[in-house]
Amino acid sequence: MARDPADLYQVSADAPEVGPDLVMLYYLDGFVDAGAAGRLLAMHLLSALEHAEVARFDADLLIDYRSRRPAMIFAKDHWESAETAQIVLYQLRDAAGTPFLLLHGLEPDREWEAFTAAVLRLAARLRVRLATSFHGIPMGVPHTRPLGITGHATQPGLLEGYQPFVDRLQVPGSAMALIEYRMGEAGMAAAGFAVHVPHYLAHASYPAAAMALLAAVERATGLSLPADALREAAELTDAEIARQVAGSEEVSEVVRSLEEQYDAFTAQRESLLAGQPENMPTADELAAQFERFLAEQQQRGDGAGEGGG
Repeated sequence: MARDPADLYQVSADAPEVGPDLVMLYYLDGFVDAGAAGRLLAMHLLSALEHAEVARFDADLLIDYRSRRPAMIFAKDHWESAETAQIVLYQLRDAAGTPFLLLHGLEPDREWEAFTAAVLRLAARLRVRLATSFHGIPMGVPHTRPLGITGHATQPGLLEGYQPFVDRLQVPGSAMALIEYRMGEAGMAAAGFAVHVPHYLAHASYPAAAMALLAAVERATGLSLPADALREAAELTDAEIARQVAGSEEVSEVVRSLEEQYDAFTAQRESLLAGQPENMPTADELAAQFERFLAEQQQRGDGAGEGGG
């Protein structure tokens, strides 16, 4: 028997009044998030902006504690504290005072369809006009070049200015992707952004990637989001990365090689896009070129992983 999606969440007793035409941002921790880009952006918004709880999901029904055991603190002779798994929908206000929502917490381990149906039900109840997700993906790109963004949406008009890299690709599913997919089926507006994080920085916290996501979210939603703390963190991190690269000839060579190949790929792509329409390659041809490019980066990355990690 299918679970009623309403059983998975509870609207907070003191939830603030919300008006129509809301944007809902969402990031669920558990899927690929290179550079912790999505997590950094979500935590930055919660720390920089006042927020109030709108609804809370029942984590006991959705999370497998044995696969992701919550941390507990033992102090001398007793248990002092225990983390609690959370999936919470918050209301925040941007720099202009515009209210918006943020769904944040752990990606559910089970009940994905019921959870997704619950999110859609809440979005409809709160009259959300656009849902937007964000995270990071590892790519064979150098940190010394602008970070790329892969965009996807339920409606083409939501992705103006974004050029696709591949025509068709099979990837492992995620709850965030499923939310967008089901919203598309329901005729709801949803978009998502994946920032391209240098593969050698994928396992570190990379605030510059969160900054790139923040800019993409602002363009898509029209929100005015604070950036100062993220910018300061990015500047400090970038300076430390530059210091470490300069201190290792092996790593410097890897970065130079990635720069050369990135520049060559970008120049070729811009040349193709600037050509006459009748000379434009098909989507499959562009995908094949991009896959060859990624394969070359993977081969180089495998040989340089020990020096660049």
